Amino acid sequence: MENVGTLYSYWRSSAAYRVRIALALKGLSYDTAFVHLVNGGGEQHSSHYKSLNAQGLVPSWQDEEGVLTQSLAIIEYINDCHPDTPLLPAAPFARAKVRAMAQAIACEIHPINNLRVLKYLRTSVGLDDDAVKSWYQHWVSEGLGALELMVEDDGFCYGNTPSLADICLIPQLYNARRFNVDLTIYPKLYRIEANCLQLEAFKQAVPEAQADAQL
Repeated sequence: MENVGTLYSYWRSSAAYRVRIALALKGLSYDTAFVHLVNGGGEQHSSHYKSLNAQGLVPSWQDEEGVLTQSLAIIEYINDCHPDTPLLPAAPFARAKVRAMAQAIACEIHPINNLRVLKYLRTSVGLDDDAVKSWYQHWVSEGLGALELMVEDDGFCYGNTPSLADICLIPQLYNARRFNVDLTIYPKLYRIEANCLQLEAFKQAVPEAQADAQL
């Protein structure tokens, strides 16, 4: 199968993890360019990479049409270009509900606990590691508590097949475990995660399975 594009990725980036899941669910082949976020000061800050992504963030996606940034935009573009195995429901209201769940993670939970925010809290605000961990746990737990009420009682976040919401959920839960957030208090999210991680597409996308993983 011909590769459909190039994903600029970092193994432990939650946002890049989302795109990897989407590509795997659709069974698409692609090239990967690794951007080491913590190696040598951060390759994301290089002039070469910033010529592709002015924000200096991962992921970026490049194909014959050009370069896209922002994981949700990339995923929806891939979904539009390759409609088999749709990642959003067909009905407008259902699509909006799935987008709302995905955005609750990608726009509300993730931005205030990603690498650059935690680094700023340490280096510019002067918080110690315990205070940074407390910050992370507070905001992630608050967000996951709300999401627990938003998801459905089906096998996945909405319905019986993975969607954009599940694609966002799994990386966020992976990230939460790194900071010792207790996920057992969210039984619906915990169940959805178990269902997702049984699927081969989710297994292929896990950080530890990536060629640039630093274990």
